[in-house]
Amino acid sequence: MSIYFVSDLHLDAERPAITELFLRFLRGEARQAEALYILGDLFEAWVGDDESSEPAPAVRAALRELTQTGVPLYLMRGNRDFLYGARFAEETGACLLPDPAVISLYGEPVLLMHGDLLCTDDKAYQAFRNQVRDPSWQSQFLSQPLAARQAFARQARMASRQHQQGLKEAAQLETIADVNADAVAQTLRRYGVARLIHGHTHRPAIHSLHESGATGQRIVLGDWYEQGSVLRVDADGFELAGLPLANA
Repeated sequence: MSIYFVSDLHLDAERPAITELFLRFLRGEARQAEALYILGDLFEAWVGDDESSEPAPAVRAALRELTQTGVPLYLMRGNRDFLYGARFAEETGACLLPDPAVISLYGEPVLLMHGDLLCTDDKAYQAFRNQVRDPSWQSQFLSQPLAARQAFARQARMASRQHQQGLKEAAQLETIADVNADAVAQTLRRYGVARLIHGHTHRPAIHSLHESGATGQRIVLGDWYEQGSVLRVDADGFELAGLPLANA
């Protein structure tokens, strides 16, 4: 048996094939897992636990089916779905994790993050993150009608795309939107670990760290845009693999 890690699925009604792939994964291979960790951005947007548009109901039900079989489910908030609350955890059977979180993985302490906190060169994003993670901002936002919150999410997604396009045109996307090496090293030292697993950057890889004072390993999870991506971990090691679409 293995422990599975996924992130950055960005499930959305506009990409039904990816939603179907994830549902098959939950009803198939994931049923044999020791545990499943979702490290943020499960959905393209999450405006509150009263979200009722697809694919939220189908995914909510499938996650509940998984936990009812006895598979532990751990969920971390990402930059797109930072508004998960107690209701979503109760409805799915998930345990909400803080970001960052240290877990014991086959006897080794391992740091889990969504990954956006490591992208310290993107000052505009970090300012936005600080705003929307503020409890008073979230309370005010969640008090609005669902339709108003959904409209805000659409505007935020458009602004995010424009921001990414601006970085790309300035030839800064590969650096500013990626993790900062010093931030990685400082974070590993702060938590006293040698291994980090995160998503967010959509650059799946297993990196050996020998810079900025850090020695260890950084494992980056892949996104679910053209295919699925899963990290399988057992007592023998780590395997980062893709999951093809049914018609691929």
